[in-house]
Order: sequence, then structure tokens, then C-alpha cells
Amino acid sequence: MTDFSNSDSNLAKTIHVIGGGLAGTEAAWQAANGGAQVILYEMRPTQTTPAHITDGLAELVCSNSLRSDDFEYNAVGLLHEEMRRCNSLIMKAADKNSLPAGGALAVDREGFSKAIHDALEAHPNVTIKRREITGLPPSEWAHVIIASGPLTSAPLARAIQEISGEDSLAFFDAIAPIIHDESIDRSIVWAQSRYDKIGPSGTGADYLNCPLNEEQYNAFIDALLESELHAFHEWENVPYFDGCLPIEEMAARGRETLRFGPMKPVGLTNPHHPDIKPYAVVQLRQDNSLGSLWNMVGFQTKLEYRNQAEIFRLIPGLHEAEFARL
Repeated sequence: MTDFSNSDSNLAKTIHVIGGGLAGTEAAWQAANGGAQVILYEMRPTQTTPAHITDGLAELVCSNSLRSDDFEYNAVGLLHEEMRRCNSLIMKAADKNSLPAGGALAVDREGFSKAIHDALEAHPNVTIKRREITGLPPSEWAHVIIASGPLTSAPLARAIQEISGEDSLAFFDAIAPIIHDESIDRSIVWAQSRYDKIGPSGTGADYLNCPLNEEQYNAFIDALLESELHAFHEWENVPYFDGCLPIEEMAARGRETLRFGPMKPVGLTNPHHPDIKPYAVVQLRQDNSLGSLWNMVGFQTKLEYRNQAEIFRLIPGLHEAEFARL
């Protein structure tokens, strides 16, 4: 990283970062700590997007999981550790707001976003400006990082398109449902992480598990395949990313696909019926620090909103589920 601390020119020391998401906030933090004066531009709330809910920096619009935190045996966990050793703001905020999630690093969304905002707002080298950048940066900006992501506003996206030759920016918005804790039937579900893995903030009993027998699983698959899909936004008409497929798309690729994906019944024993191995399992992961909300792991979906609750209530333990977000 360039050392700006001894530069004679204030202009030379200023770095303009466009976009207050994960990449932009981390870039601003690292540059500021390197001695640069940083101006971080975030267009929300002046200009909103179809996917964001809040105006917070580094808002997690999809999963609250940053995936595996096992630096010894997992590449993602190794990246986490490397970032920690580089004084990463993202990792500081994640560790401060971590939730029980087995071997994964999951966070309280609101606390995570607030920790990042507060750290940048308090940094003497960072200025946060809430305004939309509607074109390519002016020539007098000597150092610029564009980290506006796939939800870049239309004017800036067109400007990027003109110089890059790319015809579009892709973003797929499929958020997993979130359920109120008190509506989950604890006489059916049980708490356990796969293989009882404890992880960074867990106890080995961090997920709630909803067991399905073969008949229940097939009824659920039938309901998925027969349901109508939500109308796509224009900006969502893009090829799916195979690492984040909607559950109905996985079901369409084969009846057993979900059972070997997010609904795999491995590493789990149902204490209510220890001698019966579930045919499939839906896992719920804690979504906030209070434990009052749980998200359905790997259950991103584009089902019609009016059908989602009915279909998800077919899952044992969720027959009377009340949803905080669909």
C-alpha cells in the first residue's frame, strides 16, 4: 500500500471511495489507516436501491453468514484470518457482532453495519458523504476507488459501461426467509450444529433443525415445483450463480438436489427420535443477537410472496411459523 503520510500535497493524499458496501468501507479503512485522507461516498438514503432496506454502511442484503471461519481447513476461513492480520474493519465488526453458527461466522446484521459506520465516522482521516456519483470521477480526483457493486446507480453504471465495454452489471436478489422465534415448534425441532461443531461463537448446538421424512420431503418438493415465481426486476434477468441458487431452481434440477444441498441430513441426530434418521433437514440460523429471529439456511427463493408462507409451513416445526421477512 502506498504510504501517504509524508506527502506534501493534500490533493495527492486524498482518496475518493465510491460505494459504502463491504469493499468500499474496507478500502476506506485501510487507506485511512495508511495515512490518506479518505472521502467515502454512499448514495443511500438520497438514492435508494431495490434490494437495500436501510441506509447503513455495509448492509448485508442477503445472508448474515460470512461462511466458514476455519482457517486451518477452509479457504474462506483462511481469508478471514489473513484479513484479521491486516487489521480488517470488516472482520473486527464481524467478530464483535458474531452469532452462534457452528463453524461459520454469522453476524447480527444491524450491529455489524453500525460497528462499521461508527468506526469510519470516528476515524480522523475519513469523511462520509451521502451523495450519488452520477458519472466518472472528475479529473482532479487523483486517486479513486469505485466499489459501488452490482447495484451501482444507472448514471454511473452507464459511464462505466462506456469505458469498459461491458453490457451490464449483474445482481440477483433472492433473500432467505426470516422467522420469529416464538412461532417455531420446539417439540419438533432441535438445536444442534452439524457434527456438533462449536466454531468461533458457538456451543455445538447453534442451529435449529427441522426434520422431514421421505413423504414430507416429496410433498415439499412438489409444492416448490408447482408454485409461481415472483416477477423479476429488470436488473435480475441474469444467469444464476451456482453457489447461490434459489431453492425452486435446485428442486427443478432434480428431486434429490436439495437433499444433497442445504437440506442434507448429515451430522445430525434427532433427540426426539434418535433411532430414526431424517430423510432431509431444514436448518435455521440465528439472525440477530437477541435470538428472536432465525433465517432458513440456504433457502434463498424467488417464489411469489403470497405462496412462500404456505409452502414453508409444510416443513415440520414451522407449521405455525410467522415470518419477519419473505
